[in-house]
Amino acid sequence: MKTPYLTIIIPLLNEADNLHPLHERLTNSLKQVGKPYEIVFIDDGSQDASFSVLESLFQQDPDHARVLQFRRNFGKTAALNAGFIHAQGEVIITMDADLQDDPAEIPAMLAKLDEGYDLVAAWRVDRQDPVDKTLPSRIFNAVVSRITGVHLHDFNCGFKTYRRAVTNSVKLYGELHRFIPVLAHQQGFRITELPVQHHPRLAGVSKYGTGRLLKGFLDFGMVLFLTGYLKRPLHLFGAWGLFVLGLGALINLYLAVLWMLREFGGMTQIGAIGTRPLLIVGVLTMILGIQLISTGLLGEMLRYFNFNVQDEYSLKQVLEKRFTEYEK
Repeated sequence: MKTPYLTIIIPLLNEADNLHPLHERLTNSLKQVGKPYEIVFIDDGSQDASFSVLESLFQQDPDHARVLQFRRNFGKTAALNAGFIHAQGEVIITMDADLQDDPAEIPAMLAKLDEGYDLVAAWRVDRQDPVDKTLPSRIFNAVVSRITGVHLHDFNCGFKTYRRAVTNSVKLYGELHRFIPVLAHQQGFRITELPVQHHPRLAGVSKYGTGRLLKGFLDFGMVLFLTGYLKRPLHLFGAWGLFVLGLGALINLYLAVLWMLREFGGMTQIGAIGTRPLLIVGVLTMILGIQLISTGLLGEMLRYFNFNVQDEYSLKQVLEKRFTEYEK
């Protein structure tokens, strides 16, 4: 049995009806590629018959299918981390299990990778999703692209092709999976995108909606910090410190002028400085703002340096064929 050159990682949650046709389409496409491959399914705590279907797929195709089952739902980032750790291929492809990503696009994505890129992201030009998913996604993609300088149209698409060096280098936790291109670009990897065909969902229910937009922007703020200021936090804290110091100086100067006008200018109609709400509000707001920002960012720094991927999920069981002999 040859060591896989390609690893296809498929995280899934309650996609029982889509798994057999997905496996069939993948098999047909990968046979055309002509390289050894494996398909790693990660069952992220499904409550339907997904794992039973995966067991049957493993029995049907033990040379290529591998199954990881989580004890509960840990999220897509954790599922991708598990897939990256267990992947044996030199080239790794991630895609969703909902049949909206087309396996027939894999040869074109591999060809694009061979042009010298390290990560090829799929771009769903004609996305077949309702407006409550597409509109927030367009806003999100435009903002992220503009601020980070990573000019992709579709950060949220799970259909991507990587060289193994990328998945080995990028640290993921929380919901950072949608920012893999940004994190990879920050480390110097070459990123590009490829327009692909996108299909409407025929079975199952989407796991994402407009509620993820706010979470996405919060995660984006964290990514900006990790990629821009992790190794030079003084640039961030110093900028905020100068702003707060300048604001405080202006407030104090204003109050000092009022005090001098009252004490030395005879303007007794000016009230006492110590009783003004501006003094209390200004001081308390500055203290609270500095504490919130510093606590959050310092917490992210500590988590980043002490992060252990395997703390993000718990495996219940693994179905895979044990290889006793490897050859390229």
